[in-house]
Amino acid sequence: MNKLVERIEKLKPFFEKLSRNIYLRSIRDGFIAGMPVVLFSSIFILIAFVPNAFGIAWSDETVGMLMKPYNYSMGILGFLVAGTTAKSFTDMVNRTMDKTKQINFMSTMLAAMIGFLILSANPAAEGGFLSGFMGTKGLITAFIAAFVTVNIYKVCMRNDVTIKMPKEVPPNISRVFTDLIPFSLAIVLLYGVDILVRNMSGNSVAESISLGLAPLFQAADGYLGLTLIFGAYAFFWFIGIHGPSIVEPAIAAVLYSNAEINLGLMQAGQHADKIITAGTQMFIVTMGGTGATLVVPFIFMLLAKSKRNKVVGRASVVPTFFGVNEPILFGAPIVLNPIFFVPFILAPIVNVWIFKFFVDILGMNSFTANLPWTTPAPIGMLLGLNFQVKAIILIFVLLIVDTIIYYPFFKVYDEEILEQELSGKSDGSSELQEKVRANFNTEKADKILAENIKEETSAKTSAADDKPINVLVLCAGGGTSGLLANALNEAAKEYGANVTAMAESYGAHRDILPDFDLVILAPQVASNYDDMKQETDPLGIKLVKTQGAQYIGLSRDGQASLDFVRESMK
Repeated sequence: MNKLVERIEKLKPFFEKLSRNIYLRSIRDGFIAGMPVVLFSSIFILIAFVPNAFGIAWSDETVGMLMKPYNYSMGILGFLVAGTTAKSFTDMVNRTMDKTKQINFMSTMLAAMIGFLILSANPAAEGGFLSGFMGTKGLITAFIAAFVTVNIYKVCMRNDVTIKMPKEVPPNISRVFTDLIPFSLAIVLLYGVDILVRNMSGNSVAESISLGLAPLFQAADGYLGLTLIFGAYAFFWFIGIHGPSIVEPAIAAVLYSNAEINLGLMQAGQHADKIITAGTQMFIVTMGGTGATLVVPFIFMLLAKSKRNKVVGRASVVPTFFGVNEPILFGAPIVLNPIFFVPFILAPIVNVWIFKFFVDILGMNSFTANLPWTTPAPIGMLLGLNFQVKAIILIFVLLIVDTIIYYPFFKVYDEEILEQELSGKSDGSSELQEKVRANFNTEKADKILAENIKEETSAKTSAADDKPINVLVLCAGGGTSGLLANALNEAAKEYGANVTAMAESYGAHRDILPDFDLVILAPQVASNYDDMKQETDPLGIKLVKTQGAQYIGLSRDGQASLDFVRESMK
């Protein structure tokens, strides 16, 4: 097993490069920007259909009233994501562009959204506008429209294929004419593609893509497809790479379109049987975080003989319950730990197999609503599965099965750590800890986690002697970054430091970046350091990255986090 993990680690640079691919990142960031729409629309789904589980049925008129906000939010998600993806892709392309030839993201957003309408709308519909592919069914088309549009702008701007106005013309007016040629070329090219595809297939581009990919999506819903997709999530995380950055963009369209398909099936009184949904990914596969680790902190806390493992368990229970499992991943550690390689990848796969069995064999309806990823998994399952009795049974089955999967491996690891403690080698010098330190630069954080003691400092820093420092902490989804941001804010209040911290997800930071003096990258986005530096350096903003247990240690020690900020600002 050690040799296998070592071979996998050698592939880490390749996977890190893949996770930084600007197309994949743009899709992910575009979706993050559109998440308020997804979550808002789900409120009305829950109100409309959850009462059915308790024998309460709204009238058709009431259901129609509740579904109107859903149809005009989730129903046009593809249209909106075409714009947010174009904006995200434009920001990334601009990093490589000359400062005098920056692309106007407002213009690319508008062009991409218009291009999406051309590729998706049905001219036979009333007004030539409405289409069943305006929402989640048209997401792939939205990505295509965004990427084609921005690349055309990129070529035009780099080669000065623009209309240049005299210097006397105000910049805001001049900008309109600068964008006119790439704007027109993008829309005309997409319209040409639309004409070609409609003449060849008789369908819109969006519908043709949906029909062409249908067999692939169907295969992905099978046991083999589920194994490959959701096994990859855990595999990448195990070697220290944020798995969703690679996997989610490839399946984003099917994740959200399947939930909408399930809703339609349930409304029609049919079996909602689509397995791959956002709910499946967040509450079944990554129950408690990647690796289905919800039960792991409880196992550590309640069953460990090792003092260190008990401490790690206690420190990790609450964050993991809300889907933030970095404390257990880096504190145990689980990542790069050969002992946990099998359960970390096996548990998510077994979970989704069991879920598929409940849906296919026992007739349970699959997820029809999308909820925030920080919703505790048991609650997310109940709400997303409309309080079905089988869903309650499923929760207990998954908890029991995951415990059975993890426990034997935990037992081996706990005995190993206990032996180290009894022999006086629990100071971070073990071979495993050395390997984790080499990969994650954990430094003294293991000791902080092991002792679980917040060091008190009698001397408090005077606010008058402090220069104001605004800190932005970034992670993948905005959850992990909240751990450190909250610790900094609480410590600043306690010690009178003039430090203010804010948590945000990577990709949603660009508009607020100039307001900060220091940016801290959480472990799962540390591989984006070089890309981020291209944004912070021109603004004179300090940038630091954190790795592994170092981050968890800082989030648990307010004084240490303040010291880290001050040291980073030097």
